[in-house]
Amino acid sequence: MSSEHVRDAYSSASTLYIDLYRDWQGHPDDMDIIDRHLSGTVLDAGCGPGHYTGYLRSRGVDASGIDMVPEFIAHAEANHPGISFRLGSMDDLGVPDHSVTGILAWYSLIHRPPADLGGVLAEFRRALAPGGALVIGFFDGDRVEPFDHRVVTAYRWPVDEMSRQLATAGFTEVQRTQRDTDRPDRKLAAIAAIAL
Repeated sequence: MSSEHVRDAYSSASTLYIDLYRDWQGHPDDMDIIDRHLSGTVLDAGCGPGHYTGYLRSRGVDASGIDMVPEFIAHAEANHPGISFRLGSMDDLGVPDHSVTGILAWYSLIHRPPADLGGVLAEFRRALAPGGALVIGFFDGDRVEPFDHRVVTAYRWPVDEMSRQLATAGFTEVQRTQRDTDRPDRKLAAIAAIAL
């Protein structure tokens, strides 16, 4: 599945997603792993409407956002003045080597086919300073497999396998969370990992 296909699908659903996060409040487990590991200069990769970027800035983090969906960037800029948002791709973050101390990829890699994940993680590692943190949220599952997401096909990852992918890309896991939702097919997970 191409990035352009994912971008176009989210552009078509952008109003729905913007409305969904209008009165957003993060789950305590999610906010805990983010708060513990992200500080300094942080890039919100796949920032969507900008709600997590705004949250990070509210707690003193020098956060900026990047997303490939023009409607999300326009909304983020209008609703979070003073924060830098730009159109871009996780395949090329457009920042110098080792220039950020944290990257948040909160459910922004869920549509990447498994064969593409290593390249994106390598780009994250390139951008992160040694010792910098990556916090990634994703759908948990017993095996790597696609499923029908409301916008476009997404993938589940076993947490141990995601951790192995991170290790291959030059990260070491320092924290993980897993939780169920009211849907048995929508188990959630997050990993915080440090760039070696």
